[in-house]
Amino acid sequence: MRYLIALQDTHHFREAAEACGISQPSLSVQIKALEDALGLTLVERGRGPVRLTQAGREVAGRARDIHDAGQGIVDLSATLQSGMGGTLRLGTSATLGPYLMPHVVGELHRTHPDLRLYIREGAPQSLIRELNDGMHDLILTQLPVPGARLTSARLFREPLGVAMPVDHPLEASSNIEGPELADQTILSLSPNYALHDQISALCVETGAQMSRDYEGTSLDALRQMVAMDMGLTFLPALYVRSEIEGRAQDVVVRPFRGRKFSRSIGLVWRTSSGSTPAFERLAKAIRDTARRFPELVLEG
Repeated sequence: MRYLIALQDTHHFREAAEACGISQPSLSVQIKALEDALGLTLVERGRGPVRLTQAGREVAGRARDIHDAGQGIVDLSATLQSGMGGTLRLGTSATLGPYLMPHVVGELHRTHPDLRLYIREGAPQSLIRELNDGMHDLILTQLPVPGARLTSARLFREPLGVAMPVDHPLEASSNIEGPELADQTILSLSPNYALHDQISALCVETGAQMSRDYEGTSLDALRQMVAMDMGLTFLPALYVRSEIEGRAQDVVVRPFRGRKFSRSIGLVWRTSSGSTPAFERLAKAIRDTARRFPELVLEG
């Protein structure tokens, strides 16, 4: 088929053979073999420029499509080997993805136009189950993630600040110390989020009271409950940057100084996927984007 395409392009057996890197007799034999296999006359043989028959033009057109598709597979293979091409299914925590990925995808599209990301948000426990079931190629979530068959790449640590109503007595503090949280009511997300256990442990350490009556279903829900003076909560830095800083709010956020309180964020994938080099390159691209945010501490 490649020889027939060359013949259509050059209108000459010798020039077509030179373009394909073979001898003219070999090209003539291959064209005749193709005609015999199809039971068609593809080339008008005679003096002067070579012309394809009507059947030859039809076959050459389809042959060109097949050749282009085959070359496309070769090109795709090279792109996939580089790790930044094709389609990736990414699951991401709802407390992280909406506030990080908009900054990541634009840069990825600019630098790797052949890469497509299908992004689905969910609670961490659901994401891990879906990753093991093959629904996602990898997930972006809070670490650590248990699983002997999973590989993780650490990206950064994200500080968590104390959110409170604007008229709260602690609002005047530039930094919140651990003892200041004693007897305070702390709101948290449900146990489906790793953040729940982290905040629960901090409440035990500081003497704060974890609210069991009201568990938020999202960071926005927590912020709204705080605004209604139902308690304090901890909000991640990227959420604060996106949804609170620079806006007129009835909630303020103060750093927690007693112990640097943060969560570790990373990418997680199945070790058996065979895509570790690709996913490590994606991890590097996310870290590069994270450098824009001075509040984040890069890892990995």
